Amino acid sequence: MESVEVEASLRGQAEIWKHMFAFIDSLALKCAIELRIPDIIHSHGGPITSSQIASSIDSPSSPEISYIERIMRLLGHKNIFAAQHPSDGGEPLYGLTHSSRWLVTGSDSNQLGPVFLVENHPYMVNSWHFLSQCVKEGGSAIEKAFGGVFIDLASKDQQFNKIFNEGMACNAKFLTREILAGYKHGFDSLKSLVDVAGGIGGLISEIVKSYPHIKGINLDLPHVITTAPVYDGVTHVSGDMFHTIPNADALLLKWVLHNWSDEACVKILKNCRNAIPEKTGKVIIIDVVLQPDGQGLFDDAGYACDLVMMVNTAGGKERTELEWKKLLEEGGFPRYQIIKIPALQSIIEAYPE
Repeated sequence: MESVEVEASLRGQAEIWKHMFAFIDSLALKCAIELRIPDIIHSHGGPITSSQIASSIDSPSSPEISYIERIMRLLGHKNIFAAQHPSDGGEPLYGLTHSSRWLVTGSDSNQLGPVFLVENHPYMVNSWHFLSQCVKEGGSAIEKAFGGVFIDLASKDQQFNKIFNEGMACNAKFLTREILAGYKHGFDSLKSLVDVAGGIGGLISEIVKSYPHIKGINLDLPHVITTAPVYDGVTHVSGDMFHTIPNADALLLKWVLHNWSDEACVKILKNCRNAIPEKTGKVIIIDVVLQPDGQGLFDDAGYACDLVMMVNTAGGKERTELEWKKLLEEGGFPRYQIIKIPALQSIIEAYPE
């Protein structure tokens, strides 16, 4: 019995060590993305050594191979990259896995690298050091750290604005595939569609490409719209969803409402209701639906995203279905259905009556 208790205690100690250094996994992978290591391996067409990786890194001086070896050893151990150890004792070879393929630039719809860089930007990461202060005092951790929420910071910091917009565009790109597959007939009858807070227009452009009969409108703040490229069939509109939303048959809100408090979301939803036909209009919400005690593939990420919202927004959060139901009813949408897709988010289709 004593040996069982000793073993359990050692496992408990090991678990604490693991969590103590969990941030290293994220920041080591961030380093690999910044060095474009997934791209380098992909361009070689198969597993390569740390020396080969080093020779392909764009750097004014010779990269430190020993650092690359140690970073890749960790990421190989974590199964982010596939590590092969030659029997002759030669340099280990590193290849892509199903995980690291999501980090290859330009890999059609499979690209999470830009999103990863957003979530591990110093603005997003350093805010966590103020979390215990927020528990005691209330308020937003990112505001305590930097004097504003991430939307404010993006409007003032052009470099972060670029990183943020690229991350959201890439998120929209791979998510679009699942939306179009899982919501096949949801766009058929629409003549016009507004992507509310649609960033630089990546999602609405893909929808219009698949449904060319739809007039697409991309609404976002001026500092976002100024960086938006031209898309066929899409009109970019500078505006604020808290003031007014262009009229359309339907409105799309992808990963928008989780950024805001319940009170703010109700205001947005009421503005949405005023912008669509009362009888036939609808809002299409793409957001996380938390599963209480869930054991699904993305449930851990959903719970983590909820804390990301707590730390890096002023009142944002992820919501359970019951919380979504209450929010939609208060915003003027008493009828809804949830459509699950193979992604972190779900589709919530809501109607004003």
